[in-house]
Amino acid sequence: MAKNVKHDAVDVPLRRATPAPHWKQLRQGDRVRVVFTPGFESGGLVDAITGDHTAVWINLDGGRGRTLLHCSDGVEILPEED
Repeated sequence: MAKNVKHDAVDVPLRRATPAPHWKQLRQGDRVRVVFTPGFESGGLVDAITGDHTAVWINLDGGRGRTLLHCSDGVEILPEED
């Protein structure tokens, strides 16, 4: 019987995902601007946030739906100025 060996396993250690400091200020119902990449952005409302603030559900404006964003996705979630 063969040994239980993982071939091609990644040897890089996992690193903790850390949200940007302003993500920790987000609250359910906050109006935000989501910058996906330079030149591509959308407004929306924060629908839900994980306890550690690493993932945020946003209801995007214009009927674009609800999307889950993680702090490692490379997007910016910025509070809209009043």
